[in-house]
Amino acid sequence: MRGDRLLSILLLLQSQGQMTAKELSERLEVSERTIHRDMEALSGTGIPVFAERGKNGGWSLLEGYRTNLTGLKESEIRTLLVSPSTQLLDDLGMTSTSEEARNKLIASLPSIYRENAKDVWNRIHIDTSAWRKRNEKMETFEVLKNSIWNENKLKIDYERADGETNERIVNPLGLVAKGNRWYFIAAKDSDEIRNYRVSRIKSAEPISETFERPKDFNLAGYWRSSTKAFIENLPKYEVLVEAASSILPRLQFTDRFVQIEEVLNKNQEGWITVKLFFNTEDEAKGYILGFANQMKVIQPKELHNKILKMAEATVSFYNLT
Repeated sequence: MRGDRLLSILLLLQSQGQMTAKELSERLEVSERTIHRDMEALSGTGIPVFAERGKNGGWSLLEGYRTNLTGLKESEIRTLLVSPSTQLLDDLGMTSTSEEARNKLIASLPSIYRENAKDVWNRIHIDTSAWRKRNEKMETFEVLKNSIWNENKLKIDYERADGETNERIVNPLGLVAKGNRWYFIAAKDSDEIRNYRVSRIKSAEPISETFERPKDFNLAGYWRSSTKAFIENLPKYEVLVEAASSILPRLQFTDRFVQIEEVLNKNQEGWITVKLFFNTEDEAKGYILGFANQMKVIQPKELHNKILKMAEATVSFYNLT
């Protein structure tokens, strides 16, 4: 792209001092005529490029002139200017800071790129919020956020999945946003690293004791390996069902722990055989029963019988009310 090439010319002249049209054309793999047109374009935008004639001549920038942009291609500028998640920035208290930083980056660009760069905001927007308003409370978020910079140990009260709350001392390492949820990454004194959902941390109090952050700890790398291990260790409960063709698209959109492993054949009655994976039998029962007469269990047989009993109990319950 021409924009990338003009930036490259600026940076080459800035680093090399002076280059001939031939040297620039060979470096950028274009003709010398193209280089001359590019120089006219740069000059027309107010960038002080000039040619020195003669045997030792060439193109150079006016002495003392330096572009504020160092090494960024046009595609890289776009990457920096893609709008981040407003919700996550709000959580971190960085919304205004982010906008100011982007405005400064745009101001540092040559005018030839400035309008195109600003237009990135109107073409790509990232929204990580859920369709329904998040109701998770994060009362300790500010304390957690500050703790990862101050490297003070924290005393936290954490509510486990079974509802029991216990106290522990941890070494703060980082915060990770997964979708629209935040997770607090911290180490125990035994160096075991754990993930804590922020909404389950009921209280957090810094203590005077500090800790030494592990020099080889990489938050992004740790999170990738942690989530991979979590997914691999999830229990799997396999179910073979027949589903009405009308509900097949709906199976793709669910917030439950269900995975479509395989869509098999359609029988003569129009039912489609689907292999599903759940975490537990209870999740499978609730999910399948929710589709009423549009989904029926083939395997395992005992699940078929349990769902039948659940349906009969439901009918009896409503007959009594």
